[in-house]
This record gives sequence, structure tokens and C-alpha cells, in this order.
Amino acid sequence: MSPAPPVALVDRFQRVHTYLRLSVTDRCNYRCVYCMPPEGLDWMPRGHILTFEEIGRLARVFGRLGVTKIRLTGGEPTLRKDFVGLVQRVGAVPQITDLSMTTNAFRLARIADALARAGMNRVNVSLDSLDADRFAALTRGGKLRDVMAGIEAARAAGLTPIKINCVVMAGTNEDEVLPMVAYFSKHAADTELRFIEYMPFEVRRHESFTAAQMRAAISERYTLKPAVRSDETAGPAVYWTVEETGLKVGFVSPLSEKFCSTCNRLRLMADGHLRTCLSDDETPSLRDYLREGASDETIAEAIQAMVSGKREGHGCAVEGGEAFEGVMTRIGG
Repeated sequence: MSPAPPVALVDRFQRVHTYLRLSVTDRCNYRCVYCMPPEGLDWMPRGHILTFEEIGRLARVFGRLGVTKIRLTGGEPTLRKDFVGLVQRVGAVPQITDLSMTTNAFRLARIADALARAGMNRVNVSLDSLDADRFAALTRGGKLRDVMAGIEAARAAGLTPIKINCVVMAGTNEDEVLPMVAYFSKHAADTELRFIEYMPFEVRRHESFTAAQMRAAISERYTLKPAVRSDETAGPAVYWTVEETGLKVGFVSPLSEKFCSTCNRLRLMADGHLRTCLSDDETPSLRDYLREGASDETIAEAIQAMVSGKREGHGCAVEGGEAFEGVMTRIGG
């Protein structure tokens, strides 16, 4: 008889992993300048992508291992056919109490109500500019009005708090920091704004604008005070509150203010590879276990072994250091 699976995913540095970012596709309709080269990427063969049944089974195994929070990612997750059905499948896992997704929101206005009914709790929306022309340039063709319509639909459907993710790059869009705070302060009751340091994958295409620089820019006009962390399943953002408006502003700073020591996150790539750290591209495939007929207990033991081997931290830095391995659309945001 196989031994019972472990009750929690704990690595050798005593970090407990309760948060899974689950990529459902590597495909995306945008070509964001910090995510893809101008020529685009070769997509994973469709046969390599996890099926809905495989995703559901893995979600159940992770749930039994102590994961309580799943965020569906991509690529752009809503490109997956019958994505609402997939949300229902993952949302049915009893241990998952927080189900969200990261999206570019181009389809969100059409499906927000259905997602809420299917069990999704909230959404993270990628938005790097409030200027339509710059947004089109950064995404290589995206339409800002589609994203803003998606945000409003998510608000109406109760997929809140809506978290706005803005990747800030020096010399590209760092002047958007204050306009973003001003705009989303009007929606402070149900919206959180998160500024993310640019992270180089394989090569450094842009320069980083650090979280300290972002806070300094905001402080020229507003008063920032540290926010009390109330959500134990929260991600890597460190939150502050804009005193004048009540808007919560988070800073995700993996380069200048590393948070590796408190990392509780795992990433399951669309092809079933479990990535325990952004630094590591050569990761074992859970898909192979599934398709070779492994039991849930065997898969659980394999997951625990991968987590146990997680490295202490990455080697990427604001200047120099290692680049993160792989391609973000394949890894999942």
C-alpha cells in the first residue's frame, strides 16, 4: 500500500506552500514588449497541454496537499475553449477557497458574469498604460477600451477586489505611476493597484524601475502609509495605503526587495511541468505521471519531492545577475 500523502507542502527552508499559479495555455492574443520578442514565439503543441480532466485531477491533489489558493494564468487563460467550464471544475475542489485569474481582460466584458457564477472569486488585470496609443504599442496591438470594459464588467459581477497589475519599465512607462494612482483612487473601495518591477526572462530587453523609485514618485503627490496585511494567502505584493484616497497600492519587487524567504507559491505550467522557482526551467512533468497511469498518492509524493528540492532564492538582480529561465507565457504569471 502506498503511504498517505503529506499534509502540507513544506520545503527544506520551512516555507509552507498554499498558493498555486496554474497556467492553462501558453497562447496569448497580445505580444507585450516585456513578455515576447517582436517575432513572437512558437506555441506548445496542443497535445502537450494539460486537458481539463488532468487540470481538475491535479487541482484535487494539490488541494489535499494544503493548497487553498489557485490563480489561473497563461498566456491568456480566457483563450482556452470552454474556460468557464474549467473554472467550474477547479472551483469544485473543496479545499480551494480563493480562485482567481490573471487576464489581459480583452474577453472579460463578455464572460465576467459567467465566471462569477462558475465560482471565480476575483480577477487580476494586466494594464501597463492608461494612454490608448501607448497601450497599443506596449501590447503590440491591444485596445485599451476592451480592457477598461472588462474591468467594469468584473466590478459589476462582483469579481472583487480587482487587482490591477502594472509592469513598470524605466524609460518606457514609469511616468504612468502617478496617473494610475489618480485614476484607480476613484475605485478604492473594490480595486487594488499593484506595480511590478520588470523581470528579465532569458535576456534583458528593458531596464528596471525599482519599487523604491515608484514609492518616491507617488510620495511627491500623496501620502503612503504601510497597510496591515490581513490576507494570509496573499501573493508577493507589499501593500501601502494612499492616505488621501484609501487606495491600496502594492509593490511586487522581486529584484530590489527580494521576497524569496517567504515564498509560498508554485507554478504549474500549461504542459504540466511544476516550477517551484522562477529561476528553474528544467522541471519535472506531472503530465507524464498522469499519462503513465500514476495514482494520486504517487503524484502527491512526486510533488512533495519537487517542493522539497526548491532552491532558497533566485539570482536575478536590478543590474546584472542571472536572468530568469524560460518564457513567461509558458510559465504562467
